[in-house]
Amino acid sequence: MTCVVLVGNGGREHALAWRLARSASCTRLIATGAHPSWPDAVEPIAGDPLAIAREFRAGLVVVGPESPLAAGLADRLLAAEIPCFGPTAAAARLESSKAFTKEVLAAAGIPTAAALVVERGDPAGWARARARCARGEVVLKADGLAAGKGVVVCATGAEALEALEDMHRFGGAADTLVLEDRLTGPEVSVFALCDGERAVALPSAQDHKRLREGDQGPNTGGMGAVAPCPLVSGDQLDAILDQVHRPVLVEMARRGTPFRGVLYAGLMLTPDGLRVLEFNVRFGDPECQPLMLLWDEDIVPWLMGCAVGRLPDGKPQFRSGAAACVVVAAEGYPDAPVLGTQIPDGGPVEEGVLFVAGARRSGDGLVVSGGRVLGPTAWGADLATARARATAAAQRWAFPGAQIRRDIGAGG
Repeated sequence: MTCVVLVGNGGREHALAWRLARSASCTRLIATGAHPSWPDAVEPIAGDPLAIAREFRAGLVVVGPESPLAAGLADRLLAAEIPCFGPTAAAARLESSKAFTKEVLAAAGIPTAAALVVERGDPAGWARARARCARGEVVLKADGLAAGKGVVVCATGAEALEALEDMHRFGGAADTLVLEDRLTGPEVSVFALCDGERAVALPSAQDHKRLREGDQGPNTGGMGAVAPCPLVSGDQLDAILDQVHRPVLVEMARRGTPFRGVLYAGLMLTPDGLRVLEFNVRFGDPECQPLMLLWDEDIVPWLMGCAVGRLPDGKPQFRSGAAACVVVAAEGYPDAPVLGTQIPDGGPVEEGVLFVAGARRSGDGLVVSGGRVLGPTAWGADLATARARATAAAQRWAFPGAQIRRDIGAGG
């Protein structure tokens, strides 16, 4: 039995709070950020997570977003002997530096796209980057954290050269650039709970990054997700962990920076086999939403096991069937979301939950306050039923100018 402090206040954290509130092991649930739709059990208390954890004698801190991890929150908590679900800053470099990730992948012998790493201030490196872009079929990535938006996929040389010159819009995150050969194939997300030595698979998921249906338009933070992904069977998950996650754990331990938390591998299933596109060191958003809806037992012992370096035996239990999240995004997202739009009440989500991300309370209703606004998430005995329920809820909750993909989960 423990007091849990949850860090973050987006759609992912809403899903985590919803699941934590149902944990018999969680005696008190404190969130460090305000949210318009926290479960009733949540106590929002603003402030430094370490100070809050100390004041309320928290037994576990759960960090939702990546930025606090990259900034060393887990290190501060560990120094204070407070268990933290989330890696140290050194281990979080698997997300905070794409160049570092490439280095780890190479050292661990894990398949990934060929890449060129360049510094913006290096004329020779910039010349090599321009030469690579001129050939086309390249993916430009800001090395650092860019809120899930620092990736530009280019087919032609002309668009790649234009994108290269425009990467400065991602600020300091793009001081170093990673230019990867463009791969083809469906993408899938595979999550594993890790305690520094052991990795335990969660159901696979599939995010949909492109803004428009048919995987068209610019990359976003994610327009919807389903779990499990029909492209990866349960039997295949352990093979993927053997090929990807477990070698990473060995390599990170060898470097003296053991990884504890959830390791999310973004994979592409190419004609030549699996390739790693990226790592995240926290639950994905919006993949977390269907995963939390499917989770079917007390989550706290598993998060605590990661934090203290001793996962429980076996695997966590998940509900049968499938879950889908369909994002309702603001007009103008991802580049210039229109804020302040009133959101009509679309009613309950059939067999699901309305997870809220970029919205705030105004009177008795909600108004848009961010790019990805809502994430209605629904369960179904099969994927078709889950996505139909989530899509119907998204359409009911749509506001003027809202952007919705109606094909989330339709291609798998």
